[in-house]
Amino acid sequence: MRRVVVSQSMYFPWVGLLEQVRLADVFIHYDDVQFTRNSFFGRVQVKIPGGTTWMSVPLSDFRRGQTIDEVRVKPVEEWAERHLSLLEESLRHAPFAEDAFDLFRTVVAGKHDTIGELARASMMALSRYFGLEDGTRFVDSRDLGVGGSSSQRLLGLVKAVGGTDYITGHGARNYLDHGIFEAEGISVSYMDYQRTPYPQSHGAFTPYVTGLDLVAHCGRGGLSNIASQTLNWKDFLHGPS
Repeated sequence: MRRVVVSQSMYFPWVGLLEQVRLADVFIHYDDVQFTRNSFFGRVQVKIPGGTTWMSVPLSDFRRGQTIDEVRVKPVEEWAERHLSLLEESLRHAPFAEDAFDLFRTVVAGKHDTIGELARASMMALSRYFGLEDGTRFVDSRDLGVGGSSSQRLLGLVKAVGGTDYITGHGARNYLDHGIFEAEGISVSYMDYQRTPYPQSHGAFTPYVTGLDLVAHCGRGGLSNIASQTLNWKDFLHGPS
């Protein structure tokens, strides 16, 4: 079995995306698709005393129709300190807060001109921290030379890396043609998110925040919270038979 995940890169993503990385034998960065505003490519939620708020990367000269790996970000000097201040407000009392701050500083210190580059670097920094990249091959969708759109292109990408099981998040339920995968002998599995709680600052637990939150509160021991498995698409959509 070769399990394949195809996903857009996301800015310091929530634990659910890290779980997809952990499950993947091959992770395809799918950043040559159209950028949409209010997506998670360039923003993520952070928990603060009053609830949650968005940490968003400002864009430079965005034009409709640009792909994720074409959209440029404003110079880091214009926003990184603001993001760090927000993270400090959120995480300063957590036991491994400095680990989270160091990860953030390391990522923004790199030269990342586009939101795709920045999001990928942040996601990979979290993956390395938890040791998730071991045994996983990371591929850029542009390098595979697969055309088409929607389900047909996803199928082509999975086939291009020899995949036998395509793992996807829940959004695919609205558009994915499961039948064309089955016709090629490729199974489709959806994430069965467990949203495993951990001690968290500022009130009741919420899983839908940056993975830096898990770093700050649990350190590398947070790997045990990156533990979701998958469901076959038929069980996911219709329940067990």
